[in-house]
Amino acid sequence: MSQQQFQNKHQVDKVNWEVLETYLRSKKLVESNAPLNIEQFSAGYSNLTYLISIGEWKAVLRRPPFGPIPPKAHDMKREFDILNKLNRFFSLAPKPYLYCEDPCIMDRHFYVMEKKVGVVIDDSLPKEFAENPRTGQLISEAVIDTLHQLHEVDYKEAGLETIGYPEGYLSRQVHGWIKRYQNCKTEDINGVETLEKWLINQIPTSPDPTIVHNDFKLNNMLFSPQNPGEIVGLFDWELSTIGDPLTDLAVMLAYWKEEGEADTGLTSVTTAQGFASRKEMLEKYAKKSGRDVSQINFYLSFAFYKIAVILQQIYYRWKIGEAKDERFSNLGEGIENLMNQAQRAQRKEILL
Repeated sequence: MSQQQFQNKHQVDKVNWEVLETYLRSKKLVESNAPLNIEQFSAGYSNLTYLISIGEWKAVLRRPPFGPIPPKAHDMKREFDILNKLNRFFSLAPKPYLYCEDPCIMDRHFYVMEKKVGVVIDDSLPKEFAENPRTGQLISEAVIDTLHQLHEVDYKEAGLETIGYPEGYLSRQVHGWIKRYQNCKTEDINGVETLEKWLINQIPTSPDPTIVHNDFKLNNMLFSPQNPGEIVGLFDWELSTIGDPLTDLAVMLAYWKEEGEADTGLTSVTTAQGFASRKEMLEKYAKKSGRDVSQINFYLSFAFYKIAVILQQIYYRWKIGEAKDERFSNLGEGIENLMNQAQRAQRKEILL
C-alpha cells in the first residue's frame, strides 16, 4: 500500500489497511492492481468515515470511533441493514456493498458503501453555484422535495417497520432529550426549566409515522455539481428510525439559519440572498405533503432544544477534561443562544 492520503493520520494509523485491502479483494469488489488509498472524512465522537480507493474504484467505509463507546451505540449493522433496504426505494441513500464484524479484519465492525459524486454545501456556495442567480431558490426547492420524497417511502413495503417504535415516539424523544440535558448540564440558562415543562405538557398528536432521518440538514446532502436543484445523495443514517415526520421538518428548519440571528455555533449558507425563509420552507413542505403543520412551533422549539443538548454533551466532556479540543470551550454561548431560540419558537416569534 502506498501514497496514502490522510487528514487525521493518528486515527488512520490505528487500522491495518493492508488486511482490509486483502479482504476487499477477496470479496471481488475491485479488480484493479493499483494501491489502496485512504482519506478520512470525519473524526470525533461520531462514526468515522473514510474514502477508500483502488485505481478508479472508490467507496466509503463507515466504522465506530476509537476508544470506549456506550453499549448499543454506533451500530453499524443496523445502519447497513437500513441502507440495504432503503436504497431500493430511495436512491439518495447510498447503496451498501458489504458489512463485516470480523475482529481479524478490523477492531470494530464496519461497512462499505458506494461513493456518490457531488458537492456538499455548508456555509458557502461553490463558485459554479454562486454565479447562478437562481441557486438559492433551486436549493430550497430541492431540499423540500427530498424531505417529502423520503417521507413518502412506504416503510412497511421497504421492510423497515422493525427499525423503530412509532407509538409514543415524540413523547420518548422529549423526555429522553430532557434527561440527557440534566445529565450533562453545566450552567443554569434562564428560562430552560420553564421551557422543559412546556415541552412535556404540550406534546401534540403526531401524524402518521414515516421514515425519519433524524439529522436532516443541508450539509448532510450531496448536490449535483452541474445543477444546484438536484440532490444526488443523503448521508448520516445512523439515527434514522420510524416516527414523527414533523421532527425531521423542524430539525431542517432549525439548521436553516436566517440573517441577523445570534451566534449559535451553527453556520449555514441559507442566510444568503435568494434562499427561502424558514416560513417559506414550511409552506412548501405543507403544500407538497398535505400534512397539518399547525403545531410546528412546538416541533421547532424542541428541535432547537435538542441541538443545544447535542452541543451541551460535547461541552460537558470538555468541562470535565474528557475532550481536549479547545474549540469546545466556546460552545457555552452557542448553547445559550440555541436555548433562547427554542424559547422564541415557543413564543411563536420565529416563523413570522
